[in-house]
Amino acid sequence: MAGYIKSPFNYTGGKYKLLDQIMPLFPERIDNFIDLFSGGCNVGINVDAHCKKFIDYNDKLIDLLNVFKNYDLNEILIEIEGTIAMYELSNTSTFGYEYYNSNSSGGLADYNREKYMNLRKYYNNIKDNYDKFHKNVILYILIIYGFNNQIRFNKKGEFNIPVGKRDFNNRIKNNLIQFINKIKSSNCEFINLNFREIEPDYYKNSFIYADPPYLITNASYNEQGGWDEDCEYELYDQLDILSSRGVKFALSNVIENKGAKNEILVKWIYSRNYNIHYIDKNYNNSNYQIKDRSKKTIEVLITNY
Repeated sequence: MAGYIKSPFNYTGGKYKLLDQIMPLFPERIDNFIDLFSGGCNVGINVDAHCKKFIDYNDKLIDLLNVFKNYDLNEILIEIEGTIAMYELSNTSTFGYEYYNSNSSGGLADYNREKYMNLRKYYNNIKDNYDKFHKNVILYILIIYGFNNQIRFNKKGEFNIPVGKRDFNNRIKNNLIQFINKIKSSNCEFINLNFREIEPDYYKNSFIYADPPYLITNASYNEQGGWDEDCEYELYDQLDILSSRGVKFALSNVIENKGAKNEILVKWIYSRNYNIHYIDKNYNNSNYQIKDRSKKTIEVLITNY
């Protein structure tokens, strides 16, 4: 993936590994780019546009991205490394794996578990009016040291990911530095909105990329009723309205996944005569080329141009 910047989050459904297939399908010239379900921003951060708006309904994610945008890079790194040292979490970028009687394969979960849980408990007890910079840096550390670097909160708003195998290693640190530098050199905004709240005029003279939660998959972003059939219909209705106004869009989605089929998506695509571009993604357990057809996954990019 030479030439592309990787998000500092391992956000569920992230498209970094698919950029070689997705980016060539975008318009050659983009003035205003709107990443409607921005998540970890893997797509939008790599788009060449005069103005970029990253929109997501996850307010904690948007707050964190705005900290990356608005604070000095060195100040962020000092706060990260100082907090890691304070809670005595592993730091393989400085000491290596052998220092912790571990290796890359075995990981660092055993060493970090208790320390990580102490930091997670501290974060979940922080009041809403607490210093936003410090709170968001702690959230980032929890994401990096958490299982698969995922972001998940329970119904009480508490971060509840268990400890993971990795830490703030050189690769992750370099990803963060490149990502923050790109943010600071770009004309971009991070906006906390639900797609339902946005009026069609907001999209005027823009190109829209939409990567919503997938109706037929199980992931942290569509738990607790976060995405249902009503959301699916409303998004498609909104895209239809924008298309009728001459606004170009590209939609990432999954037609089939492990025996389930998104009939709403299929009917919408063919009734509107939109274009289907099949994405070849190799999943760990399934893809649309494997022999067991009950486990196939068909990922697509839908465009109205």
